[in-house]
Amino acid sequence: MPKSKTIWLGSLASVAAIAIASAPAAAQQPKNPNIVVILADNLGYGELGVYGGGILRGAPTPRIDALAGEGTRLLNFNVEAQCTPSRSALLTGRFAIRSGTYEVPIGGIPDGLTQWEITTAELLSGQGYATGMWGKWHLGSAEDRMPTNQGFDEWYGIPRTYDEAMWPSLDETRSMWPSVGNRQGWNAKVVHPQHIYEARKGDKPRQVAVLDVDHRRTMDAEITSRAVEFIKRNASSGKPFYAYVPFAHVHMPTLPNLEFAGRTGNGDWAAEMDYRTGQILDAIKQAGIENDTLVIFTSDNGPEATNPWEGDNGPWRGTYFTAMEGSLRAPFIIRWPGKVPAGRISNEIVHIVDLFTTLARIGGAEVPTDRAIDGVDQLDFFLGKQEASNREGFPAYVADRLSAVKWRNWKVHLIWQETMYATPQKLPLPRVINLLTDRKEERDVAAQNSWVADPAVRIIGELEASFKKYPPIKLGTPDPYTPP
Repeated sequence: MPKSKTIWLGSLASVAAIAIASAPAAAQQPKNPNIVVILADNLGYGELGVYGGGILRGAPTPRIDALAGEGTRLLNFNVEAQCTPSRSALLTGRFAIRSGTYEVPIGGIPDGLTQWEITTAELLSGQGYATGMWGKWHLGSAEDRMPTNQGFDEWYGIPRTYDEAMWPSLDETRSMWPSVGNRQGWNAKVVHPQHIYEARKGDKPRQVAVLDVDHRRTMDAEITSRAVEFIKRNASSGKPFYAYVPFAHVHMPTLPNLEFAGRTGNGDWAAEMDYRTGQILDAIKQAGIENDTLVIFTSDNGPEATNPWEGDNGPWRGTYFTAMEGSLRAPFIIRWPGKVPAGRISNEIVHIVDLFTTLARIGGAEVPTDRAIDGVDQLDFFLGKQEASNREGFPAYVADRLSAVKWRNWKVHLIWQETMYATPQKLPLPRVINLLTDRKEERDVAAQNSWVADPAVRIIGELEASFKKYPPIKLGTPDPYTPP
C-alpha cells in the first residue's frame, strides 16, 4: 500500500478509535447498513421490463421489476462510456479521465488504478465492513492492482474482460464460426490465455481456471453462489458487509448457462440475470437482514454494439463507446426498506461517481480531501427528503475526448459519434439537443438556444480549473504514484 494511502487511512482509523473510546457506554451506535451493489455488464436501457423491455425483448425480468417497485427507479442515471471508466468512477468517485482509466486497457502497459487511488471498499473496510467482490475487475491485471490489494477481503473473477473467453474457441473446427488456425491466429504460445482468479486479502491471487466459452457460461452461477455465501456468513456474524457483484451478463459473448439455454423459447436470450438477481435478494431475505440492507441494481454501460450480440437502448440513440444517451443512460434501482421510498420514479440526473460519495456517508466514512472527488452526496435525494438531485450536469468523456456536456434536460455535443464503430467527428459548432423533445438526438436547436452554452461552458471551466489543481494521472502510470 502506498505511503500516502496508509497515512490517510491510518489517520481515519485513529480518529474513529478516539471517538469510540470517548463515547458514553450507553450510547451504542447503530450498526451500519449492509450494502449490495449489483452491476450488470453492458445492460442497455431497454432490456428490463420496467424500462420497456422484458417480454418485448424475449425474456421477462420479474425479480428485477419487483425490486424496482420496492424501491426507487431512476430514468436519468448516467455512466461513463466504457467498462473500465465506469467501474473506476463507481469505486473512486472520480471521473475516469482523472485516474488514467478513461478507456478499456490494451496489453503492454500498466493498466488499471494506481494504488494511490482510494476505493469504496477501502473506505468501508476502514469502518469495519467485510468487503467482497465476485466478477470482472477491469481495473488492473497486475497482481498488486487486483481487488484484494484495493480494499476487498475476497475476490473471485477475471482481471480484464469476457470477450477474451473467445480466444481458445477460435480454432474449433466443429463450430459454426470459420476457424482461424493457430498458425496465423491466437495460440497460447503467442498470447497467454486469460484466467479466472480467486484471492483473499494478504494472499497471492491464484489462477483457478482458464477463461474460455464454457467457463464464461457458468460465471454468473459461480459469482452468485459466492456472493450468497458471503451474505449468509456475515449476516450470521452480525458484521456489516459491502458486496460488489458485477455480473458477466450481458457482455459479449452473450451466452447463457446451459441450465437456461432455450428456456424462454426465444433462443439464447435467457432470463438468467434476473434469476441470479433473485437468488441474491432471496439470500438477503432468508438471512433476516432485508431492512438493514441497501441494494443497488445498475449497469456499467449502454448496450453491446457487436453482431450478433447487439443490445437494446430503449428510447435513446447510440451504443456504448459514445456520448449518445443510449451510452450514458443506464438502468438504476435502489432499495432500502423503510428508508428509500418504494415505487418512486425520478428523471433527475445522477452520475455513477455519486455512488462513491453516497455510500461513504451511509457507511460512516469520510471522503478523501487530498484529491478531486467528482461524486456528490445523493443520500437525501435517495431517501426522498428532497425531490431534486444534487447534480445538474456533468462532462461526458469518450476515452480522452471531451465529447459532450449534459445539463438538466440539455445535451451539448462537441464531438459527434453515433455508434462504437463510427468515426468520431469534431463538430465545427456545438450541437445542442433538447432531450425532453428529442430523445433520438436528431435535431440541433443551437440557433434558438445558444444560451445553453453558458452552463455547459461553466461545467467545462470548473473541470479544467480542477485539472490545474489536481493534474490527471496519465494512462499507463506505474506504481508508486505520487501527485505532483
